[in-house]
Amino acid sequence: LLPALLLVLAACGRPGPPVAPERVSPQPATDLSAVVVDGGIELAWTLPTRRADNVRLRDLVRLHVFRTEDDGAGEPKPALVVDGRIAGYAEVAAIRVGDPAPAIVSRGRMTYVDRASLTPGRRSTYVVLAEDARGHVSPPSARLPVTLIAVPLPPTGVRATPGDRQVRVEWRPPTRLADGSPVEGSFVYHILRSSGPDEPGDIVTSTASDATSFVDRGVENERPYVYAVRASRTARGTVARSGVSERVSATPVDTTPPPPPTELVAIPSEGVVRLVWVGTPDPDVARYIVYRGRGGATLERVGSTPAPGTTFTDRDVPAGRWRYAVSAQDTSSRANESARSAEVTVTVP
Repeated sequence: LLPALLLVLAACGRPGPPVAPERVSPQPATDLSAVVVDGGIELAWTLPTRRADNVRLRDLVRLHVFRTEDDGAGEPKPALVVDGRIAGYAEVAAIRVGDPAPAIVSRGRMTYVDRASLTPGRRSTYVVLAEDARGHVSPPSARLPVTLIAVPLPPTGVRATPGDRQVRVEWRPPTRLADGSPVEGSFVYHILRSSGPDEPGDIVTSTASDATSFVDRGVENERPYVYAVRASRTARGTVARSGVSERVSATPVDTTPPPPPTELVAIPSEGVVRLVWVGTPDPDVARYIVYRGRGGATLERVGSTPAPGTTFTDRDVPAGRWRYAVSAQDTSSRANESARSAEVTVTVP
């Protein structure tokens, strides 16, 4: 009995078989992309959320960015992991996930701008490694070659003209690149929109080549919007993006009047005319305006009724023959007024 008990106790403390590092390492970062910006190369990639065996990755702690530079001839240098590093590449950043600054993490993607000793015209090839809390390192990301080309200057003369549920944005294209060289090729423009001057803005659209205007129809009336434009060019397989233009603001306004009221009826009595009509179906009608005129004279405003009311009593009306009409006015800042209803004529005793 005693030997059997000792055997059971020994088995309880025996460690399990070791797990191969390649099975528990984080999966590689994906979707590595780059754009040349003023003073550097902006990299972005999707953070891994799984390990190699597809188990959820909960302890990602660091991203390592490696770079090698060459003259751009032939294929970039292979990315081989040796002792947690990329052989033949220099590490330019080790970014902690919990405290990534100056990198930024948003919606599962990390963005980092490399500004370290870059040489214009040279090709930089980037690779990213992911590391967990136990020191397991992922396979390398896909290699990303980037040539440091000149960025455009920002567009100028930006204007934003409001309309009814739309804003038209116009600009002038850059005439030089940031390094002073002349413009070569065409530009694509990114239109940024925000609700305030201190917000960075989201990209509303990317235009076709060499466009100089865009109509934003994804807006609401009576709300202010702030716009900016930036230019991008592509050369030697690399995209270069300008800084943001000056910001301009616009507030779309309702310029469409409501339809006029219908079926106006006037009921006269001594010194009083009671009016009744059918209101307009538009939900933004603020009030109805009543007009009166004698004989062939011009109709003049004599009062109004807040919507949804559709009656009005005109008092102290002198005896005689009178014409009436009613219009609808909306709630917009322009207070658009409809055409007038069909006139009715009554005789006040």
